[in-house]
Amino acid sequence: MERTNKTAPNEFILLGLYKYPKLEIFFFVLCMIIYIVILFGNSVIIMLSILDSHLHTPMYFFLSNLSFLDICYTSSFVPKMLVNFLSTRKSLSFSGCAAQMSISFAMGTTECILLAVMAYDRYVAICNPLRYPIVMNRTVYVNLAALCWLIGGLDSLFQTILIMQLPFCGENVIDHFTCEILAVMHLACIDISLNELIMLVGTIIVTLIPLLLIIVSYVFILSTILKIRSAEGRSKAFSTCSAHLTVVIIFYGTILFIYMKPKSKASLTTDKLIAFAVTSMLNPIIYSLRNKEVKAAVKKVMFSSRI
Repeated sequence: MERTNKTAPNEFILLGLYKYPKLEIFFFVLCMIIYIVILFGNSVIIMLSILDSHLHTPMYFFLSNLSFLDICYTSSFVPKMLVNFLSTRKSLSFSGCAAQMSISFAMGTTECILLAVMAYDRYVAICNPLRYPIVMNRTVYVNLAALCWLIGGLDSLFQTILIMQLPFCGENVIDHFTCEILAVMHLACIDISLNELIMLVGTIIVTLIPLLLIIVSYVFILSTILKIRSAEGRSKAFSTCSAHLTVVIIFYGTILFIYMKPKSKASLTTDKLIAFAVTSMLNPIIYSLRNKEVKAAVKKVMFSSRI
């Protein structure tokens, strides 16, 4: 029988670890530690990019944007998730769900495009080093970063409005830790084929096209590096890209697994384990361990603070 109550629910119930309540304290502690590391690590990257004049370059400007983005992404859902771990009633208001979904989706989309812009920056630096200061001047890289945020925000707003206007027929139980956009979409009591198609097209535009640009950039970068005669020169050139390339592999591997897998294999239970991806925590660690300039900046700031 067709359901007639098509009013939007006042709140959503987040199941989370309802099948394993004894694990909630463990996951609370684990997620709290991860969240603290994310806040600390990314804040350090931002502060270093501001305080050390040697890091006032396009590469570190984009990196500080990436760090701020990771802080915003995790802060959009982790605090509420931590509260729910300790609460008997794990709920989130309709407007709160929309805000959480919109912010997290915007940050994910922005990161896809920002990583492509960072790949372009590395392409210009390695393949056209003499023109780099002209091509990537301050006006250009600030506008590129602003464009990433604008596209991410508009795409998220569009997708969120489409989802939250769906009739839910009183269905308000989400089998997830957070208001993840696919989990909310599957609560609708009408055919969501069109929404899934729009989501797929949007995912291709903001995920696969930037990924393609990254691949093309690294094809040219690799070709240029292989033409360098000295082993030291090749190693130095590749070291400027290795951290970014590692972040790209981890980030896109997670995104493609969640959003691009066939519908028949979709599993919200599996998505739970991936939704709180540790890329936000790994980003500052990767850039710190694989970048001599960041290490030097840390030592410089620590030495200055001691003085």
